[in-house]
Amino acid sequence: MPFAVYVLGLAVFAQGTSEFMLSGLVSSIAADLGVSLAAAGLLTSAFAVGMVLGAPLMALAGRTWPRRRALLFFLGVFVAVHIAGALTPSYGVLLATRFVGALANAGFWAVALTAAVSMVPDRLKGRATAVVVGGVTIACVVGVPAGAVLGERWGWRAAFWAVALVSLPTFAAILRSLPGGVRGDGEAAPARNELRVRDELRVLTGPRLRPTLLTMALVQGATFCAFSYLEPLLTRTTGLGAAWVPAALALFGAGAFLGVTVAGRYADRRATALVAYGMVALALGWSALALTAGRPVAVLVLIPLLGLLAFGTGTALITRLLGQAAGAPTLAGASATAAFNLGAAVGPWAGGLALDAGLGHRAPVWVSAALMGLALVVAGARRAAVAVSGVRVTE
Repeated sequence: MPFAVYVLGLAVFAQGTSEFMLSGLVSSIAADLGVSLAAAGLLTSAFAVGMVLGAPLMALAGRTWPRRRALLFFLGVFVAVHIAGALTPSYGVLLATRFVGALANAGFWAVALTAAVSMVPDRLKGRATAVVVGGVTIACVVGVPAGAVLGERWGWRAAFWAVALVSLPTFAAILRSLPGGVRGDGEAAPARNELRVRDELRVLTGPRLRPTLLTMALVQGATFCAFSYLEPLLTRTTGLGAAWVPAALALFGAGAFLGVTVAGRYADRRATALVAYGMVALALGWSALALTAGRPVAVLVLIPLLGLLAFGTGTALITRLLGQAAGAPTLAGASATAAFNLGAAVGPWAGGLALDAGLGHRAPVWVSAALMGLALVVAGARRAAVAVSGVRVTE
């Protein structure tokens, strides 16, 4: 595996920490800025909306740039808005910095995924995808719990400063390890412009990919819905102290890392099976967490299992999508990023609605189970349509 692929995973670690860390900070942000828990949860949704809109827009805007230049630009914007977010006393400004930071993160993700799979042969594309996505899971294991600890001891702003500082070394790493040219050969080659944008869009909006994109969005919506409100669930329903929150987040991240590792090894050959079994298990797992949320031992057992299932299934879906979207080299990574984060936007929003309706702190977890049920319906409808048409589906 080229070292540059691991460098991309390192950069994604810093950005993934930012995307996920609010799950351990919502109470302190709400108290400091004088807003509700649901409003604090919308900071996660704002980030996800920026990712959804930014993935295709940033991929198109940077398609003529050498990949290294595009990655450095997006990383620079990401660092700048986190410094602004750490300094602002305004909820509105913080919301805006989350959105702009997400635009930069989306651009980085879109270029990084495409760059990673372009550096390796077909038999290693799943592993290359797993290395990049693995940066997010390491963020869940290390970065997100560390952010929760920083927030508990020095306030939520310390976590924003930490993300900015951790991002800085990746500048040098990208400069040293990633080729400067678009193709990775040091030359700004025109290969990325050979296919017209509308041709790529035709591939991405075709009947083969639409169900995969929708399924991916629903699976991630379920993950982010419950995860965004995990801290109040643990402290107000499960009865665990605030000191348990970083440990629980680390457990989720450890499970996520294992899930990505397994998916990276087998997704190229067994994507359909991994997705199908993972989705059924997630629907059952979120339901089980909602039912047993008042039992600390059950919750601490389920959290890493759900992390494994959520990220293993998500990685298999991304691998399948990138394989199906080979005819859209510029926008394939962007479409995966957009679908992933459409769910990340809808999930916390739906969970916040359930909280505001007075349904209790278990309600977001029940919403996650419902979203997984809908994902199974979409996937089942796709399989039924293929069976009726008599077309053999290849993953």
